[in-house]
Amino acid sequence: MRVAIIHYWLVGMRGGERVLEALCEMFPEADVFTHVHVPGAVSSTIERHHIQTTFVSKLPRAARFYKSYLPFMPMALEQLDLRGYDLIISSESGPAKGVIPPAGALHLCYCHSPMRYVWNMLHDYQEGTSRFGRLLMSPLLHYVRFCDVAAATRVDAFAANSRTVAKRINSYWRRTADVIFPPVDVQSFKPKAEKELGDFHLMAGELVRYKRPDLAVEAFSRTGRRLVVIGGGEMLAELRAKAGPSVTLLGPQRFDVLKDHYARCKALIFPGEEDFGIVPVEAMASGRPVVAFGRGGATETVVDGVTGTFFEEQTIEALLDAVERCENAHFDPAAAVARSRVFGKDVFKASMAEFVQRSLAGVAA
Repeated sequence: MRVAIIHYWLVGMRGGERVLEALCEMFPEADVFTHVHVPGAVSSTIERHHIQTTFVSKLPRAARFYKSYLPFMPMALEQLDLRGYDLIISSESGPAKGVIPPAGALHLCYCHSPMRYVWNMLHDYQEGTSRFGRLLMSPLLHYVRFCDVAAATRVDAFAANSRTVAKRINSYWRRTADVIFPPVDVQSFKPKAEKELGDFHLMAGELVRYKRPDLAVEAFSRTGRRLVVIGGGEMLAELRAKAGPSVTLLGPQRFDVLKDHYARCKALIFPGEEDFGIVPVEAMASGRPVVAFGRGGATETVVDGVTGTFFEEQTIEALLDAVERCENAHFDPAAAVARSRVFGKDVFKASMAEFVQRSLAGVAA
C-alpha cells in the first residue's frame, strides 16, 4: 500500500510536527508533501522521508513569509499529483486536506484544528491588523473559507485531536470526527522529590496573543509571586517591558532546562484556550498541577481538583483565585503522572492504527 502524508508546512517542531513524526514512524515508506520545507527544521524521523513541496516554496522568501501566501495554497494542493497512492493522510491545521485524491484512494484527515485565523479566531487575528490590512484580508479569507469547505468534502473520514476540535469540525464543515488525542512524549518527563521543588510558578510555550501570556505576567507582577516564563514569540519584548521584578522571562530554552522547570515549579499556569494543549500534559508528566483557563483542550486533559484547578474568566482576579486554591490544595504527583500516560505516543499510535484499519475496512465493504 502506497501512503502519502500531507502536512501544511515544515518550518519547526511543534505539536503538529510531533503528530507527523508519529505518522512517519507508523508508515516508514510514506512520502511527505508540504507547502514549505526548511531542511533541518524538523526531526530526523521526518527528514528521512521523501519530502516534496508545492509551488508555494518557490515564491519569494517563502521559508519566512509562508503564511502570507495562504490564498495560493488551495490551488497549490490541487496541483499535487497523487496518482498511485492508496492511502492519503492529511495533517490539518494550515491548508493540507485540499488535495485531489485519485479515484479509489482513501483520504483520512487528522485535524489539529480548522484554520484558526480563518474560522474561530478570525476577529482575534484581525484586531492586531491595520484597517488597510483588514480590508485586504476580508475578501481573501472569504475565498479561502469557500476553498476550505470544498476541501472538506474530499476527505473520507476525520479524526480530531480533541472534543473541542471535533465540535469545530462539525460547526464549520458539517462533518463528524473521531477523537484521537495527539502523542505526547510523557516518558521524557520525571517528577522531583518535594525537597527539590522551587518557589515559582511556570508558564511555558509560544508567546502569542491568543495564549494570553499577558494575563499571567500582569497577575504575578501585581502580587509579587514568582513566575518564570519560558518561550519566545511575538510578545516576548512587550512582556519583558511590562513584567514586574517577580516575573522572569527566560525566552526560548533547551529541552533539559524546560524539563527541570516543569519538575520544580509549584504549578503550571495555562491562561489561554488551546485546541488540545501539550504543555499541561508535560507538566502533569512531571508530577506538577496545572492552573488552567476552563475552556478548550485543557478541560479534556486536566482533572479539576485532582491534577489542577480551573478559572472560568480570563481576568487577573479569576486567575489569582485559582492560583490560591491550587496552593491550598493537596495534589498527588503520582495522580498527575498517571493522568499524563493517557496521552502517550503508544496510545496515539494504537488509536490511529485502529482508525485507519476501520476506515480501510469500510472502503472494502
